[in-house]
Amino acid sequence: MLKEFKEFAIKGNVIDLAVGVVIGTAFGKIVSSFVADILMPPLSILLGNIDLREKSFILKPATDSAGAISMNYGLFLNNCLDFFIVAFTIFIVIKQINRFKRDKVTEDNSKVCPFCISHVPLKATKCHSCGSAI
Repeated sequence: MLKEFKEFAIKGNVIDLAVGVVIGTAFGKIVSSFVADILMPPLSILLGNIDLREKSFILKPATDSAGAISMNYGLFLNNCLDFFIVAFTIFIVIKQINRFKRDKVTEDNSKVCPFCISHVPLKATKCHSCGSAI
């Protein structure tokens, strides 16, 4: 079992995962900074100089022995915005990666029509774009 684990770790799976986590963490920090430092100030001006980070509901006021208990919905909104920006960015990246993969598969499993230069499946006898016989 130790030998199998060593092979698993050396193959690169664990290293790839570690690199992905480190890069993902750094990317998360960049997006958080983008939202907090670049996106939210103009949005705050548009909303009438409101700083969402300071918005909260006081559930229990502060006492001499304990601090106030509050529900910080402004920070929550910032984190939601972070999430949507990260999710959208990852969506765009994955979409581009899939497009490159699809183009590669298309090139490998097709031939080029001599009349319209579009990709046609290898077994096709007519071009789906121009209708000419191949």
